[in-house]
Amino acid sequence: MARANPPTNTVTAPKLQLTPQAIERGLARLDERISELENFNVNTLVNGNSPELTASKAAIKDTLERCFGDNTSAYQRFHPATGLRHVSRYIGGGPIDYVTPTRRNIANAVALLKEAQRTLREDLTDHKHADTPEASIVVDNAPRVLQRKVFVVHGHDEGARETVARFLMQLGFDPIILHEQANRGRTVMEKVEAHGEVGFAVVLLTPDDEGCVKGGTPEPRARQNVLLELGYFLGRLGRDKVCALKRGTVEIPSDFAGVVWESMDGSGWKQALGRELQDAGHEIDWNKVMRT
Repeated sequence: MARANPPTNTVTAPKLQLTPQAIERGLARLDERISELENFNVNTLVNGNSPELTASKAAIKDTLERCFGDNTSAYQRFHPATGLRHVSRYIGGGPIDYVTPTRRNIANAVALLKEAQRTLREDLTDHKHADTPEASIVVDNAPRVLQRKVFVVHGHDEGARETVARFLMQLGFDPIILHEQANRGRTVMEKVEAHGEVGFAVVLLTPDDEGCVKGGTPEPRARQNVLLELGYFLGRLGRDKVCALKRGTVEIPSDFAGVVWESMDGSGWKQALGRELQDAGHEIDWNKVMRT
């Protein structure tokens, strides 16, 4: 017994996204194709074909690809409009009527192209009524101006916090110290969300607590909330936009062993933080870095 062939899965391309100007051009091209079909003289057919009919088929295919993209669901829906030529399967000695079926094919093609125009007009209406940037499909390639705001996460070492905050202000940044922000019943993560325009964080790892494995010797470590926020910012902003500064002897948990940190025990941390901010896209006045 012969086995049936497995079903073929046709993969369609994603919908082509057009600007309003491109949609207007597409509507004009479809108008031209419709006019060419309506003015076509079927009496010029020779054996069911003519150079003009072949040219019209190619022009319709090109216009549909420009308007809807190649192999998209919309393109496949309107592609039958290219089926203009009547291919007769009649075998016999009598004359074949090519005029009537070709005229019918042209009428079907005109109807499909008008439906394609209606689809584009609906897309154009969607553009005009879009209320949010997410609804717009026009890509804005203008350079983004980075906000001069930086999160500062700290523990109990107020001296380290003030030193870093003062350094950031001298460089022209606005330090956002989360624990100074009004709570309003919000968690730290909700405070972060309220400052969604901030794209860099400095996390201070200072020996505020002690901890060890059961039966071990207590070692200095950063507060647990600081480590939690460090992990949060690494996930939210990425490693290239988080700078960890370590003061004194602090145990670094194994989960953060791969995180690059700079020591605050000397003066080199200022240059290191400046480089991290510059690598993140911020402009840095190195004269101010060296003077502070």
